[in-house]
Amino acid sequence: MKNPEVKMWMCFPSIYSFSLSSLGYLWISKEYEERDDVYVERVCSDTELTHLSPKELDFIAFSFSFDLDFLNIFKMLDKYNIPLKAEDRDESYPLVMVGGPVVTANPMPYSKFFDVFFIGDGEGINSKVVDVYKANKGKSKDEILKALSELDGVFVPKYKKDVQKATVNLENCVYTPIISEDAYFKNTFIVEIARGCSNCCAFCLASYLNLPQRNVHLDKVLEALELGLSFTNKIALLGANVCAHPDMDAICNFLLEKMADGREIEMTISSLRADKLSPLVVKTLVRAGQKSATVAIEAGSERLRKVINKHITKEQFYNTVKIAMDNGLKGLKVYCMYGIPTETMQDLEEMVEFAKDLKKTYKGFDLSYAFSTFVPKPHTPFQWCKREDSKSLEKKELYLKKEFHKLGLKASFSSIKWDYFQTAISRGDETLTDYLLEVYKNGGNLGAFKKSAKGLINLSDFTDEIDVNSELAWDFIKFRPNKIALLQEHSRLLY
Repeated sequence: MKNPEVKMWMCFPSIYSFSLSSLGYLWISKEYEERDDVYVERVCSDTELTHLSPKELDFIAFSFSFDLDFLNIFKMLDKYNIPLKAEDRDESYPLVMVGGPVVTANPMPYSKFFDVFFIGDGEGINSKVVDVYKANKGKSKDEILKALSELDGVFVPKYKKDVQKATVNLENCVYTPIISEDAYFKNTFIVEIARGCSNCCAFCLASYLNLPQRNVHLDKVLEALELGLSFTNKIALLGANVCAHPDMDAICNFLLEKMADGREIEMTISSLRADKLSPLVVKTLVRAGQKSATVAIEAGSERLRKVINKHITKEQFYNTVKIAMDNGLKGLKVYCMYGIPTETMQDLEEMVEFAKDLKKTYKGFDLSYAFSTFVPKPHTPFQWCKREDSKSLEKKELYLKKEFHKLGLKASFSSIKWDYFQTAISRGDETLTDYLLEVYKNGGNLGAFKKSAKGLINLSDFTDEIDVNSELAWDFIKFRPNKIALLQEHSRLLY
């Protein structure tokens, strides 16, 4: 029987079905729930009834995975009559905490809204925070915050200092603790077999944020898969670069043997890399019912791929398509990017020629393309780069749309305007506080992002090029291993 000393809400800033497919959110909730001294209630944006009121809680913790999550976080706080700014919450309110990739990368735009930030891997930090809170329970909020600020992986804006990002060894798989028909990915057992990516493409926040790359030992992966398959036939392997797992062939053979014995398995993989895709992986995916997959080329020219540190040759990509086609996949979606630093029209023309030649070479194979614009992110070699002017990007988009239409190829495009605002927020600082509040008050749509800045803030301050010697809002977050030398070395390609 539990005798909880700590009561908390674990809040997910979207609907319940999405929360059931959010591995990080569910796993941290599970770790809290396994403690006898903690009572946890999971609360989502569409939760209608809670068992505890905010005033009965010690903590309210939010997951923050996407830049626009702040809109639903504000909405949820408003729903329960909790002041949005930390300074407006007196001793009668619980501490409001937040964790996730957005605030690990740069918590400063949100520093006025949350009392406590988890920086880095949540496993491990969560229990330490509870232990410190319990040891100081009954003291003032300021005293508790001061004690929490001493923990590695914890940022308390009121007591700002350098913060060491928390990194776990990933000795065991993180997996879905709840398999549900109500989940967005229905009845799917999601298992993380690797974290981070050693390829370190220069634009990729996920690579640098999750260094060093860690792979779960094969025995632990198979153990987790056995567990999942005892409840469902749907498996999803998660990781920034799943195919680079040193035991990927053994994992595939394990699943193929299960299917050979008559077990029906549906499997998906979160990402494929062109220079790591093997016939065995494709055969496993096809045998498990997958008809298509996604793979990234990012840039059409080899010159530009070298600039972004994506060392995949044209020949390697062609070989990937051949492997996919020869082993039963019906198609591939190819992720591409434009507006990359140093990009010229020749690079875009090479992208078009690349797509044209692929279609001609692999007739009957379904190739589609998804384009997004370059967004400079903190902690990456491109963190100082200017985001290209929107009008210039619109001309490039129009060119690509026309050329791909001529080729009869499907191509989708991210919103240039949304990507612009994402850049401004992700590289912002505490001066964005009132702007974010205005965006929320004005409805949070695209027009609100544009209108709210007038007379309040110059967003170009966060989208223009940044001097490499200037202090960055996120510099106080420290990483192991130290990436500074790597970042500066790569930036020589640009400056």
